[in-house]
Amino acid sequence: MKAAVYTRYGAPDVVVQIQEVEKPGFKDNEVLIKVRAASVNPLDEGLIRGGGRIVNGLRKPKITRLGVDVAGEVEAVGRNVTQFKAGDEVFGACIRDPQDSALKVWIPQGAFAEYACAPESALVMKPDNVTFEQAASVPVAAFTALQGLRLGSSGDKGHIQSGQKVLINGAAGGVGTFAVQIAKSFGVEVTGVCSTKNVEMVRSIGADRVIDYTQEDFTKLGQQYDLLFDCIGNHSLSACRRALTRNGICVMVGEKSGRKVIALLARLIAAFVLSRFVSQKLVTFLARPNKKDLTIMHDLMKAGTVRPVIDKCYSLVEVPEAICYLAKGHARGKVVITVAGTSES
Repeated sequence: MKAAVYTRYGAPDVVVQIQEVEKPGFKDNEVLIKVRAASVNPLDEGLIRGGGRIVNGLRKPKITRLGVDVAGEVEAVGRNVTQFKAGDEVFGACIRDPQDSALKVWIPQGAFAEYACAPESALVMKPDNVTFEQAASVPVAAFTALQGLRLGSSGDKGHIQSGQKVLINGAAGGVGTFAVQIAKSFGVEVTGVCSTKNVEMVRSIGADRVIDYTQEDFTKLGQQYDLLFDCIGNHSLSACRRALTRNGICVMVGEKSGRKVIALLARLIAAFVLSRFVSQKLVTFLARPNKKDLTIMHDLMKAGTVRPVIDKCYSLVEVPEAICYLAKGHARGKVVITVAGTSES
């Protein structure tokens, strides 16, 4: 079968290759999937450039496959799998173990391929009213949006409640488009921040108000929000505080300074220190995969409450180009890999 592989760290268009490899074996608790679509996430580029060296090899990657988000047809199941059978249409996360540590859990197990494996606990059935491409765009971005926004378990950050005012900074991106729609499902008033070209799209997916950041700075308009969901990280913490109510919460899930992990860690430390002296909360987090949240997304899509937004679709041989496109930071919604056919090798 064909799969995207990288054996050294570097630029995606240099180190990622499409190679013929053996079809993956699957464990007793795993499902073998004939991949129909997968989607690209910032974590893919981060790993390729060496952002996961601590858990995936200091000098070269131990796990060389790419891609987490997947949708496809069940080819076969392990002997302990009870919820799926051959022919079922599923979507979820190609990861090793949903219970792994925060850093290890997102090491990809190879969704950018003609066949891939995933634990039974990281998959759910695909709704009939969405395409494979739409379903594949969901997992990582929707986990981040849902867990960052909602009122729920101690692992969730936003404590969103009906009637609140919520601002989504970066509302046109992969996480942002899900955040807008999920926030609306909680009955809140949503303001989305995006560029001029995306204003109508963000409004069309449910935003009550849209701010064009090329024309206005939301931190200087005098409006305050109960929850600021920040997918971009392009404002200082003090500026974000101006846009929060007295007891508001800023959830930071993105960083655009170019320093990525280092900058995000610096913001985390600064937010932790500052939160000890003010009534507002400034938090960041790493989403975790779980079947419950995948089921929630299944139900929201089936009901038509959430409609995945897809910018571009690339073929399997175009994986390097797809990753490079997403890395530019201007994708409108999700970037998807469509696997047109499967080999028998």
